[in-house]
Amino acid sequence: MSKGTILVVDDNLVNLNYIAGQISESYRTILAKSGEQALKICVKERPDLILLDVEMPGMDGFETIGRLKDDARLNDIPVIFLTSNRDTESELRGLECGAADFVTKPFNKLILLHRIGHHLNFYRYQRSLEKTVRELEDSIVHGFAEIVEYRDADTGGHIVRTSRYVDLLGQKLIAWQDSGASIPGRNIEALSQEELDMYVRAAPMHDIGKIAISDTILLKPGRLTPGEFGIMKKHAMMGGSMLRRMYRRTPTQRYLKFAIMIAEGHHEHFDGNGYPYGMSGDDIPLCARLMAIADVYDALIETRCYRKAMTTDEAKDIILKGRGSHFDPLLVDLFEENESRFQEIAQQYHSEAEEETKGLA
Repeated sequence: MSKGTILVVDDNLVNLNYIAGQISESYRTILAKSGEQALKICVKERPDLILLDVEMPGMDGFETIGRLKDDARLNDIPVIFLTSNRDTESELRGLECGAADFVTKPFNKLILLHRIGHHLNFYRYQRSLEKTVRELEDSIVHGFAEIVEYRDADTGGHIVRTSRYVDLLGQKLIAWQDSGASIPGRNIEALSQEELDMYVRAAPMHDIGKIAISDTILLKPGRLTPGEFGIMKKHAMMGGSMLRRMYRRTPTQRYLKFAIMIAEGHHEHFDGNGYPYGMSGDDIPLCARLMAIADVYDALIETRCYRKAMTTDEAKDIILKGRGSHFDPLLVDLFEENESRFQEIAQQYHSEAEEETKGLA
């Protein structure tokens, strides 16, 4: 296990170098002379623990930790306050702000190292536990989604591939936004890596409402009648309703909020001619606009009970023709630039699905 990286924050250069000298044999250290500098470093390097001076000009330690706790990317980094104050009020305020511990100056080196080690071990254990719980949750979600997928006569890994497509398109959108690009007349919502991770977790639930659709309609080999198609379209609202009930029971599972949007919105069209609500443009949630391309592309290249699979070139042409009508034009542009990666993902997960099928034979 790596030694760990400690960010030391103190406006006094003498104190900064002294603290670093005391712990540098045990940990990799990064130094910051202000709260503002510390926040910038955290975004770029994400330390494992922060030793934060309380009394600093400008942004003091209390304001700095407040900014850290408000940032979803950084709010779980443990912070140990360093201060010359020994009053109970300051210590209580620090703990209320979310500090993991409080060490007064001058400090004993061995005690400081012990406290750093204690909080790092607890932090790593907590992250490991969270990872295990998340993997269990994702396994349950995938298992439930696969039940729906098998009913739809599509056993080729649709939910896995579409999740990977959403991740790929989302990453390209983040890069596009980070480049400072913009589109006149559009205010495209900013996408963070944290939100994209939740989109990817939510994507397998996009067709969960199909569990309430009759096999007679779901597995019909020919074209659906208008009445049958009307029933089929209800799966979007049914899926949203199911997921909304789940979210009410487990509000800490934030990805379910996006699962609701995806389930209800992935059949909406950019020009307003989709269903179930007839939303258009940027009123359609971004997660649903990403899912729309991922879902249609994968459905087109798969053999379904009512038609044969298309080639990837044919699927690409349909996506491009849907630019601005069915699909978000920006996302179609990003799709076109990265369509070869879509093909790679499709091939990779088709091969894995085939191997799994052989193993079950």
